[in-house]
Amino acid sequence: MSTLLLLTSALQPSAEVIPGLALLRHTVKVLPAEGSALLEAPAADLILVDGRQELAASRDLCRLIRTTGTQVPVILVVTEGGLSVVAADWAMDDVVLTTCSPAELEARIRLATDRVTAARDAEDPDSHVIRTGEVVVDDATYTAKVGKRSLDLTFKEFELLKFLAQHPGRVFSRQQLLQEVWGYDYFGGTRTVDVHVRRLRAKLGPENETLIGTVRNVGYRFVLPTKEHEASETRHGADA
Repeated sequence: MSTLLLLTSALQPSAEVIPGLALLRHTVKVLPAEGSALLEAPAADLILVDGRQELAASRDLCRLIRTTGTQVPVILVVTEGGLSVVAADWAMDDVVLTTCSPAELEARIRLATDRVTAARDAEDPDSHVIRTGEVVVDDATYTAKVGKRSLDLTFKEFELLKFLAQHPGRVFSRQQLLQEVWGYDYFGGTRTVDVHVRRLRAKLGPENETLIGTVRNVGYRFVLPTKEHEASETRHGADA
């Protein structure tokens, strides 16, 4: 599931701009199709530009997005008539018709974001490695270690550890973890989270099980090792 930014001047829901989007699980944030809107735009994995009507303005907006230095892929949404005038120098990564199916749209979004990830990994081979204390999670090979010991994790145990390690110190409710790790279409109860946390702690071992901390009546968090926690607090204090 990705966060998508839709730039449009239409006073319509995103599903009216490109109906197939309504059937996908991505989070969609809508902003005006203006360069000034980019200054306060939230972080996103991909940008959709509504080019159904004002093609020249949409072309200029795509070019402007590229001048900001962002590496986020840009997909231009056009009608069939507009498709005939789109050119490579418009600076977008892909083009989709407003009538494209949910499956096609999902594939184009995935391919566009995968290309960016591959390019980033080529520049920095360790960009997919998460290191928090003694825990090392490699998202490319789906392997995890604590110290020098490899962890034998199931797919969901790996995804749970990766998500928590990506946000050390932050508390997540069981419902949040269900949505982030299992997905919005998962119909199981929050008890699933408790079971996986218990299994994950067992595999981390007695000396490391406290890395997954319980916050009573709230949920779970990845506990920073003492030295890292102190360093983090020092940095925050210096920034204050």
